[in-house]
Amino acid sequence: MSGRRADARCGPRRGRREERLAPAGMGQALSREAVGREVGRQALALLEAHESWLEMQRGLSAATVRAYGADLRQFAVFLAGRGRDLGQPDDIDRRDVQAFLAELFRQGEAKSSMSRKLAAVRSFFQYALRARLVRENVAKSVRNPRQEIYQPRVLNVDEVFAVLDAEEKTASDPLRHSRDRALAELLYGSGLRISEALGLDVDDVQAAAGVVRVMGKGGRERMAPLSDTCLSALRDWLADRALLAANGEHALFVGVRGRRLQRREAARIMERLAGLAGLSGRFSPHALRHSFATHLLDAGADLRSVQELLGHKRLTTTQRYTQVSLEHLLHVYDAAHPKAQPAKHAAGSEEHGEAAAPGAEESAAGEDKAPERAVPLAPAKRSGGKRGRAS
Repeated sequence: MSGRRADARCGPRRGRREERLAPAGMGQALSREAVGREVGRQALALLEAHESWLEMQRGLSAATVRAYGADLRQFAVFLAGRGRDLGQPDDIDRRDVQAFLAELFRQGEAKSSMSRKLAAVRSFFQYALRARLVRENVAKSVRNPRQEIYQPRVLNVDEVFAVLDAEEKTASDPLRHSRDRALAELLYGSGLRISEALGLDVDDVQAAAGVVRVMGKGGRERMAPLSDTCLSALRDWLADRALLAANGEHALFVGVRGRRLQRREAARIMERLAGLAGLSGRFSPHALRHSFATHLLDAGADLRSVQELLGHKRLTTTQRYTQVSLEHLLHVYDAAHPKAQPAKHAAGSEEHGEAAAPGAEESAAGEDKAPERAVPLAPAKRSGGKRGRAS
């Protein structure tokens, strides 16, 4: 420990400083205090001014501001290891930004995270350009890493209902059962992001109108519809909530201490429900939102309406769900369409040296195995017919 402190005091030993700073800055999220030990005060002041600009001028959400701040602190420490100072942004060039991305790649950072960090750097230099601290945005011409094709996990309708009904089988803690069921119903019934659901206050639920007021990404507000089962679950939870919530707490969903439920705890709740439902593999709260979108498209909803329900700014973001839905439609087509099956059947017969018998085309479609499940074109019903659900 004393050796490291001596190195930090002695300064000019540049090679050892580069070796130490690159891993420290790249492998973990850095606090303001940790960055303050590695970079100058001017850089810290610029980072704080940039965060204020993001919040006040650009209106970004608190989560985005925090993420950009962490990314830029990481960038500042990386630059310090190269003998650069983010407090002097005009001295930084395009090659520094490219070297930052190269180091992230070497460390195994996900390409989506690399793109977000590059967006943070671009935003910082855009702020510096407006403040006349630089002559150009050197990060603007740096290309984003090519993204992996990501297909979200989608549950079929039976699996979703198994998750939503899992708590009913083991309701040992009535308060927790009421809250967890309401949260799960809201994520699937209205397609909310987990951050949106946890950010709701009691006053945001408009039960009489059957909608909930949601504050989405970028401060964009929308009204999301509530299904019948979701309304029922929310009414049950609101009747119990006062027994768990702390005085003066406005959050719709609260934890055991009576304060707003945190994202990590919500993720554990969803994991537990998935385990009770018998689902294997990792399960995130976002899987219910993905399933909500895919089931709507399978049932014939148009893409623009799904975009509005999900709160997407761009239609291209919603279009990734069409690929999942298209795969399902192709499966149904291959399994059921009379023009799709005979070709497969004839091809299989030729491989075995057999000629297709007369009438085989007509029987092939009838004998073919039915698809695993048909997606309902009307609102799905729970088993037992207790309540309907809006698709």
